Amino acid sequence: MRSANSAIRALAHVVAGVLVVWIFLDLLDANRANTVVDWFHTAADWLAGWSRGLFNVSDHTVQVLLDYGIPAVVYTAIGNLIARRTAA
Repeated sequence: MRSANSAIRALAHVVAGVLVVWIFLDLLDANRANTVVDWFHTAADWLAGWSRGLFNVSDHTVQVLLDYGIPAVVYTAIGNLIARRTAA
């Protein structure tokens, strides 16, 4: 059962990591024509599809943090919660 908990936590952290990497790439104005940047953008858009536009603010930095940061926190929290529940 411990390996399942570890796998659940690892998956949640990988998903959150993809979102965090995209936040940094976007805020650092990475070249979107680059294949790696495009992959992170596509993956982050898909993972954060439910939260993008949840709040509308005029500052681009704050908008990116809200659009992609909220799902990163939610995925991590839910993954850890599920892992903790399966351990019991």
